[in-house]
Amino acid sequence: MTTKEKTLTNSHGIDTPFRVLQTDNIDDSLFLRKKSIDINIKDIVSDKDWLHFIQRLKLTLAVESGVGIAAPQVGVGRNLFLFTRIDRPDKAIQVAINPRIVNHSGETICFEGDGCLSVPELSGSTKRYAWIDVEYYNEKGELIKERLSGQSRGSDFTGVIFQHEFDHLQGILFTDRLFDGAASLQRSR
Repeated sequence: MTTKEKTLTNSHGIDTPFRVLQTDNIDDSLFLRKKSIDINIKDIVSDKDWLHFIQRLKLTLAVESGVGIAAPQVGVGRNLFLFTRIDRPDKAIQVAINPRIVNHSGETICFEGDGCLSVPELSGSTKRYAWIDVEYYNEKGELIKERLSGQSRGSDFTGVIFQHEFDHLQGILFTDRLFDGAASLQRSR
């Protein structure tokens, strides 16, 4: 962690959520468009700053009532995000560190109602892969390899959540993936 990342992370205890960056703030918007960098996986298990960061990020996700959140959304330009395992009965929150999409379907789907904690009051239909093969490390430093799928809010959409959060690490927002361009954007309620 850089000094700036440590200061942001440790500015409050694990009982205080981070401020989520917003696209309607110019400085926030510029930061959200930057590509993130990998984390030294050896640091994760023993580094109290990273553990503190992950705890605060989990709280932020819960407070914001989201299904995923990426480190850049709280001002840390690192390859780390949380995603909800809609595909599991307990709907657990999974930590993904240095994630990669290593393969994907040739087929794309139209995912309706995609939205973002950093893009206030807007949602839209986005173009996503029907399934993805992914690799990432969890907070214990274990390498996870799996196939994620899911195509609609009515059932499992874990693969879509992963793609959405992975995009954040590339500086890409859901508005860049709109199925029919701006025509599919709508005000959220």
